[in-house]
This record gives sequence, structure tokens and C-alpha cells, in this order.
Amino acid sequence: MSTAPVRSPWEDQRSFDELGRPLRDVTFCVVDLETTGGSVGDGDMITEIGAVKVQGGEVLGEFQTLVNPHTAIPAFIAVLTGITNSMVADAPPITSALPAFLEFARGSVLVAHNARFDVGFLRHFARQQDLPWPDFEVLDTVKLARRVVTRDEAPNHKLSSLARVFRSGTTPNHRALADARATVDVLHGLMERLGGLGVHTLEELQTYSSKVAATQRRKRHLADRLPHAPGVYLFCDDQSRVLYVGTSKDLRKRVRSYFTASETRTRMGEMVRLASSVTGIECTTALEAEVRELRLIAEHKPSYNRRSRFPEKVTFVKLTREPWPRLSLVKRVLDDDADYLGPFSSRSAAESCLAALHETFPIRQCSDKFGRQPSRSACVLAELGRCLSPCDGSVDADTYAAVVRQLRDALLRHPDDVVELVNDKMAALAEQERFEEAGVHRDRLAAFVRAAARTQRLTSLTRCAEVVAARRDDPSTGSGQARWEVHVIRHGRLAAAGVIPTGVEARAYVEQLRASAETVVPSVGPIPAATAEESERILRWLELPGVRLVEIDGEWTCPVPGAGRHAERYAHA
Repeated sequence: MSTAPVRSPWEDQRSFDELGRPLRDVTFCVVDLETTGGSVGDGDMITEIGAVKVQGGEVLGEFQTLVNPHTAIPAFIAVLTGITNSMVADAPPITSALPAFLEFARGSVLVAHNARFDVGFLRHFARQQDLPWPDFEVLDTVKLARRVVTRDEAPNHKLSSLARVFRSGTTPNHRALADARATVDVLHGLMERLGGLGVHTLEELQTYSSKVAATQRRKRHLADRLPHAPGVYLFCDDQSRVLYVGTSKDLRKRVRSYFTASETRTRMGEMVRLASSVTGIECTTALEAEVRELRLIAEHKPSYNRRSRFPEKVTFVKLTREPWPRLSLVKRVLDDDADYLGPFSSRSAAESCLAALHETFPIRQCSDKFGRQPSRSACVLAELGRCLSPCDGSVDADTYAAVVRQLRDALLRHPDDVVELVNDKMAALAEQERFEEAGVHRDRLAAFVRAAARTQRLTSLTRCAEVVAARRDDPSTGSGQARWEVHVIRHGRLAAAGVIPTGVEARAYVEQLRASAETVVPSVGPIPAATAEESERILRWLELPGVRLVEIDGEWTCPVPGAGRHAERYAHA
């Protein structure tokens, strides 16, 4: 007759192919305190510390000490815990007990039943003693139990009730070490139960919620082969159609989060249910990852990405080149020597900008083609004084050309005329309490200022045939040591990205990167050789503190009195 070996609750965790930090490899320090009362703010003190350190289901060590509170223990607390004044008279003070406990717990994940109470007391006395608080991760078994143990199993989530549910070998008795031992059994019981629901790592345990479907959790293996590196990830369905494209500084960690409670977006939950694979594209730098993300979204147009799917759907305000120039809305930039403002991501924004310009500059708004000597009747706008009316000869060519020059200057360099005139109209309307009309003018002005600033910024980068820039990255987000990121930008497009390897001569590496960079042909007008959004991402990186220009072919400048100085004021209008 043979007896089957008794399985530790932890053994149920051992056979899984895990993500993140497997629970069996994590060291937990389960702690419990006894105190003179329930509020550290009221001056209550610690009377006992008990802790059990466990890993992989095995006890690594225990810690227990009474603590002299240097104050009388209330009678009802003495009855509850059995700890009396005489018992703690010769015990060490908290100034000795706390450093010893912190040393015992160092490198562990702190676990407590109602961790806010226990950890709150410990942190309070650490601050009081000017002790540095270790960077503990904290796990609260009562919060976890509320998500796992139903009212049918236990009347409440007290430690004594949970100890019965999970058949703890220790009965809680309001003594610190005994209660810590019981909490260990509860922790293992919770892990055993959650193991069957697909929770196998510390990260999954910390974020577990019953609101996350089991089918969603079971797809965690999709992140298995992704690296801990910056890059782009693509969720695909069973027909290899791209559902969603995202970017992260840590591909594996980010994708893993989609299968936990940290992902709360309904659309993303739906997307994960449809996904059957995840592809990761590792990138050298975070900027390269951001640019690749934009390009992939534009290429695949994933249904679960809300932004950047249609970069080709843009509108421009065009100042035409003809005997009597006018403003018009167009979908693309031509090589026709005209001036363009934009791109606008929506036609309504372009129309608002156009209205602000027409309010300021009384050029014609009709779409008719005029010869140099037009002879037509005036329109209603002319009668209202909102058009110089070249159609009926009311204005000569030189006067009209002077207004057009002012308009062109406002578009490309100095927006002050538009800003001042519209602001004056807004102020006048506000004085008359016509706030809704004032708001319309404000929105028009905001659309113009944003577009002018965007055009000036993009044009300044687009006209540079090549910009090579470097920046020392943050060592805390990468390999642990600072490295130099190098980017090659040509006509507003990211042509190459790299990181100078340790021990390699910087100049030689940069020259090699330039030689292998993508060949980029300039586009017409203010449009960069990439999408406007890509060039703006590049500009934000170039303007970061610490960026150094290594090489530049062209002039990267923006007018000092340009629209940029007004842009912040109207950024959220």
C-alpha cells in the first residue's frame, strides 16, 4: 500500500510557462503588527512585529520581537492580544526593532492582511527615525481575497475567516507571528486558486480582477517571445489582419498588461478577444519606435487605433498665384509656386482658419477666374465692405497686391495683424455680452494660429536636406548606463536611428549611420517627406534638453515674431 506524496499548494504553480516574475521565484515577507490602538495619527505605538519570509512555498526565515511602546497598553488591547505592560518592559524600543525588521525584509515583496494598516505604521516610524524606506512592493491579502472569496464561502474577509476557508495550519490569535503564519497560508491558498485562472506572475497577481475574462488572461502567452526593449507591437487576428498598433519602451511588459486588470478600456478588451498573435518590432530608440508606429498605423489602418489612421486625409489653405489671388481649401500641395497653410487634420478647422483670414484681409472670396481687367458686377460681400471688389474695378492691381503681400506675410512670418484684429472683435463682442459670437471668433483665431505655427515649424525642418542630432539617453530607462542616441533626419523624415556602441569612435559611427540612411526626396511646399505627425514627433525630440546638432545641411530656423509665440495661448481653445 503506497501513499501519494502531499503536494504543496505551491506545486500547482510550477508547471506553467510564465510571464514576468514567476510567483515561485518571488520572495515574500508576510508581516503582522500588534499595536496599542488603530491610528498612528493618534499616537498609537507598535507592541509586536512578526514576519515570515517565504519563497516557492518554503519558509526561509521568521522574525519576531516585542516592542516597548514606552506608553501604557490599554486594558482592552491587553485582553485582545495577551500582551501586557510587564511583557514589553524589557523589550527593545521601535528605534531598535524597526531597523532589524527592515534588514530582514529587504529585497522582498511585503505582504500583510490589511496592508494599509501595517505598512502605514512601519512607514510612519521609519520617517520618524529618518530611516530610508526600501522600495518595497506591497501585496494586500484582504484586497485580493475580496476579489476571489465569495460571501457563500466566508461571511467576511477577516483573517480568521479566511484561515478557515484555506485550512490554515495556524489559528490567528492576535499575536504577530501567529497571524503572519496564518496569512502565509491564506496567501498560498489565494495563489493556488488564481493559478487555475491564469495568474502565474507577481504582476498578474497585483493587478488581478475578476472583471478580466479568463479567455483574456489565457492569451498572456502572446507576449512570451517579446523582448524587454523599446519597439512597436502589432495585435493581429486569425487572418493576420492588424487590429491594433502600439509602442512601448518595454514591449513584453506593455503587451502583458493587456491581459490584466490594468487594461480597463472596453475597446481593448474586445480587441484582445479577437487577437490570435502579437508581433514585436524592436527599435533602437524610443523615437524610432514612435515613428514606426505612425507609419504602420497609416499602412494598415487598424480598426482599434483611433488616431493617425488617415494621414492622407488633410486640408490646406492655399493662397493662389493669379492676377487677383484668393484663398481656397485644397487637398494637396502642387508645385505651382503658391503659398500653403497647413496641413489641417479636419476640414472644419481649415474653414475656421479661412474665416479668420477673410475677416482680416478683404480679398475676394469668389472662385471665378479673372483677367487683369475684370468687368463684372460687385457681389454682396463688396457691398458689405468685406471685399475690395476687383471684379468691378473698385480696386487697382497695386492696392490689391499690397493687401495680398500683407496676407502672405501673416501666413508665413508675422500673424500679428490677424491676432490683433480678431482679439479686438472678441473684446467688443464680450463687452456687449455676445459671448457665443466671441467664442466663434476665438475658435477661428485659434485654428489660424495653430496652423500658422505648424506650417512655420514644418517648413523650417522640411527645407533642411539633412539634420544629424544626438542626445544622451536616460540610463534609468535602458541598459543602466547612459548612451548616445543618434538620429538622421532628411527633409523632415527619419532616415536612420542608432545608438553609439561602447568603445566605438563616435564620429566614425555617425558617418556610417549617415551612409546607410534612407535616401529621401524632398516634397513640394511646406509638406515634409513624411507625414506632418511624424515630422512633429521628430521636432519634439530635437527640442528636448540635451540634444546636440552634429551636422546640418540647410537652415533650421523659425521667425522670432512668428505664430509660435501665440500658439501656447490658443493651444486648448
